Amino acid sequence: MTTHHSPRSMIQARGLGKSYGDKLVLDGIDLDVAEGTVFALLGPNGAGKTTTVQILSTLIGADRGEVSVAGHHLALEPDAVRDAIAVTGQFSAVANLLTGEENLRLMADLQHLPRSLARRRIADLLERFELADAAGKPAMTYSGGMRRRLDLAMGLLGEPRLIFLDEPTTGLDPRSRRVMWQIIRELVRGGVTIFLTTQYLDEADQLADRIALLDNGRLVAEGTPAELKRLVPGGHVLLRFPDAAQLDLAARALDGSSRDDETLTLQVPGDGGVAALRSLLDQLDHAEVEVIDLSIHTPDLDDVFLTLTGQPDRRPQEMEVAV
Repeated sequence: MTTHHSPRSMIQARGLGKSYGDKLVLDGIDLDVAEGTVFALLGPNGAGKTTTVQILSTLIGADRGEVSVAGHHLALEPDAVRDAIAVTGQFSAVANLLTGEENLRLMADLQHLPRSLARRRIADLLERFELADAAGKPAMTYSGGMRRRLDLAMGLLGEPRLIFLDEPTTGLDPRSRRVMWQIIRELVRGGVTIFLTTQYLDEADQLADRIALLDNGRLVAEGTPAELKRLVPGGHVLLRFPDAAQLDLAARALDGSSRDDETLTLQVPGDGGVAALRSLLDQLDHAEVEVIDLSIHTPDLDDVFLTLTGQPDRRPQEMEVAV
């Protein structure tokens, strides 16, 4: 018999709560982040994302709840937690007047790495992050993408098991964003756990294994990106026909559909799943309808966030992810 082992938890939080005066910021949230995955905590401004990350990275204390990070009790073993994590993000720790190599060397000294070990890790990171050619140049001459890569390399000197990435691609051009995405994927393949914060919803969709949605200090949904998209209505199959006669036949055969005579299309509500699609095609075949094109449309993460946070007047670009 084959035994399947579930990934170990890198972060476990139960009943996490935090208040500032009479303002309740976190209202008893539970989190379970599997080792070697990308986890994103999403929500609008003021949802409690910043506070959550600050607590998990030992920057502030919680008022209540039990938290384990990298196998260590957060409140009783904060130093052990700090040894296992790195925090990097849009507000870079890079020193402008130092070269890339000097920035890495300074970080190695702060972490008390032995000189020979530090040299090896610095050389490896400069090569890995495509910074070797610019290692001797001041960081002020680096592009935004190079600075982000250097900042992340500095965080990796101590070989952390868990990295909190705060908006790692904000302000980067599309190519630099994709380079950073590739670096994140490589880190995860190497066993590192990523707790991601980003203002780009497509980034969470591309990278996150699981997403939790926080609103007003409470978790309102959690799952894979695909699971979250299935929570909201709006999915449909769009059918296109060769002529008006075929459109008429299909419209009579498919209850609840909406037609567009100008484009000769019919919109049929559905989640786009295999079973639903097979049933739809069977109905069309039974009615002897000819279809020349079919496309499946599902809600995206913008729809999920705007629906589940109950703020339909908010535009997607006003949403933020895990900050």
